[in-house]
Order: sequence, then structure tokens, then C-alpha cells
Amino acid sequence: MTATLALKEIDDTALARLESEGRLLNPLHKALTGVPGRVGFRGELALRFAPKLADEARPPELLCQQAMAVANVGEKHLPFFAGYLLSFEYLKDVAEVLGDTLSAGGKYFLFCDNIDLSKKYQVPYKGAMFYVLPILESTVYNEMLDLLYLEKNDLKKKDTAGKLDAVANAALKFDVTFDVITYEEGLALMGPVRNPNENRPV
Repeated sequence: MTATLALKEIDDTALARLESEGRLLNPLHKALTGVPGRVGFRGELALRFAPKLADEARPPELLCQQAMAVANVGEKHLPFFAGYLLSFEYLKDVAEVLGDTLSAGGKYFLFCDNIDLSKKYQVPYKGAMFYVLPILESTVYNEMLDLLYLEKNDLKKKDTAGKLDAVANAALKFDVTFDVITYEEGLALMGPVRNPNENRPV
């Protein structure tokens, strides 16, 4: 089950449009997983593209980083998606980009850099429910392990696909509820957006 095979399989999943639009970037994994009929992606999701100048390929203006997703062959909706956002505001961009791949029954997790570290929310948007959480453990993968009570040591021997399956399988069973707020309420509550380039060596 190679990545080449998965790229054929991806055409019949909810990831197909995102792939054709060139949004699935820098993949650690973009292939079949250990679950039959499941394609997994772990990488970055392009949210806004920079204007093209002549033939110059420019990096996207906005990314959802550390993205994780699974899609099932023959199904049009993503059952699971998670990612990191510098600002809660960009939830709107994620929802618009994912668009018709979202469903009311899907499990979608966004870890935002500028929400209160003590708060966790559920935010309905475009017919889907997003879990919005602070980023405490530095990576989306570690955050998901913590949220889902998965032991990192238990997953160490698994490959990237196996780790993604373990997280997705647990996420699909996640049924904890948090305070429900609207997107507009979230905008009012969010803090300033950190400059990711500050304090970096030049």
C-alpha cells in the first residue's frame, strides 16, 4: 500500500478537491493508512494563496499548520480534522476552505494561539461543530494525545500512519462538551495575535 496507490485512492475521498487545489502541503503523510479504505494526511493546509506573479510560485499567505485529517474512500465528508491556527479569527478560513467536506457529525479540532489558556469552546460554523482549544503542549499531535488520553509510549513504535489512525480513531469517539459560543463571540474574546517571527535570530 504505497503513497502512489493512495494518490489514486484520494480521488474518491473528501481530500480530492483540497489535493486538486494544491492545498495539501509539506506532507509527513499523504497516503493510505492501516485502516482499510482510509486515506490520511498530516502536513499543512493552505488557507489563502498569494497572488501569482508571472510564473513565480509564492508560498501561501495563510496556513493551518500541523494539520491532521483522515478521509474514507467513497465518502464526501471528512470524519476528522485537526490543526493549529495563530489566531481564532482564521477558523472562518478553515471552515470556508474545507467547505463541503464538513459535516454535522465530523470531529474537528482547532488549537488557537490567542485564546485563554484556561478555556475550551465549541463553535458552530457552516453546519459543523469545531472544538476550539488553547495550544499548551507545543504541537497539535501532543495536544491530541493529551485531550484523548492516549499514551505517547504506546504509539512510539507505530509509523506515521499508525499514529494518525490511533488519534483519529480516538477523536471519532470524543464526546466531551465545552461552552458553546458563536464565531462572533470568539472574535470578541480572543487575545492579540502573536508575531511568529519575533525573537527569532535574523
